[in-house]
Amino acid sequence: MISFELSQQQKQIQQMTHWFAKNEIRPIAMEADRLERVPDEWLDKVNKMGIHLNTSSFGGGGEKNKSSKKKASKEKEGNRMGVLATEEMAWGCPAVALSLPGAGLGGPPVQSSGTPEQKERFLSMFTKDEPRWGAYALTEPEAGSDASGVRTSAEKVDGGYVLNGQKIFITNGGRASWVVVFATVDPSLGRAGQRAFVVEKGTPGFSCTRLAHKMGLRANETAELLLEDCFVPYENLLGGEELYEQKSSSSSPSGFQVAMKTFDSTRPIVAAMAVGIARAAYEYTVDIVQTEYPKQGRHYQLAAQTLAEAEQDIDAARLLTWEAAWKADVGKENAKEAAMCKAYAGQMAHDVTVKCLELLGPVGLDGHIVEKLFRDVKVFDIFEGTNEIQHLVTARRQYQPYGIRV
Repeated sequence: MISFELSQQQKQIQQMTHWFAKNEIRPIAMEADRLERVPDEWLDKVNKMGIHLNTSSFGGGGEKNKSSKKKASKEKEGNRMGVLATEEMAWGCPAVALSLPGAGLGGPPVQSSGTPEQKERFLSMFTKDEPRWGAYALTEPEAGSDASGVRTSAEKVDGGYVLNGQKIFITNGGRASWVVVFATVDPSLGRAGQRAFVVEKGTPGFSCTRLAHKMGLRANETAELLLEDCFVPYENLLGGEELYEQKSSSSSPSGFQVAMKTFDSTRPIVAAMAVGIARAAYEYTVDIVQTEYPKQGRHYQLAAQTLAEAEQDIDAARLLTWEAAWKADVGKENAKEAAMCKAYAGQMAHDVTVKCLELLGPVGLDGHIVEKLFRDVKVFDIFEGTNEIQHLVTARRQYQPYGIRV
């Protein structure tokens, strides 16, 4: 059986991140949303505090590859620590949380597939005094939910590869020190032709062409990236050539598999963000109902029933997320659970924020945090794979062992 009792260390992480979200994130959330950016001085401040966006744990994003019993013990709880911290951060403001310095979504593929030298080179920089970001670039104009349709090309040349293509909707892509870019050496090979590269900022032929203006998550930078005859050396091929050179081509690793493995770590993080958003809207609405609604009468009873259902749904999404994170920590296959929690939590958060807006009426309109959360949560049906894709992943994992094709 899985224990749902948090360890003392987990409680400390939860309490610390809630304090930070309440006292540092929430106070700047509305202004950052209005300005569509997080103030540089605030980012400098939190970087000096050692608070980084690391999608597998909370704290500094650097990895020193040191072997110790203490570090090994922490790694066993890394995913659970991550979802606990992420829920609290998103409770403060999901857009500000996504803007924190750190490896971000680029961290998991480097950590899981990079060589020891690549991990040291690309992850240790986040322990420095200057704020830095990493990013993850998979989505293209013609390849979003279907990650196997990547068309950014990677032509092998002397000393490395030349990349050509376009990436869109890349979180922190414009300011990232490096971006994990997925490309194909041969589109006819399908998934087997994909490779993952770490492309560093300032590389000739690599540029940010536009920052998106969005309905939600306005404070977080979302970039379009262009690669034009961009030369990437062999040492920046994630995992090195040996990762892709296998005896059996049918089972050989590819950039597609690196991307899918990354989703197993990041989808529970996205689910935890959705839980944090829903909880923030729920708690704000509870306060308003308790202080503004007459305690007697039909309206109060209906509001109480609606909020009780919301709390139930939030708890269910949280437990699904915890299970996916726990499986990752203990080394169990979690692709199905990661897809399930991401799909359920995203839809749940949307439904809860809508219910809260309905209960608040005019109070919840423009200029109030629940209205902002409603705008923020819409993208949770899209990024890290649409809900339709999550349902497909779940169905395949559920029925393929029985020989049923989905």
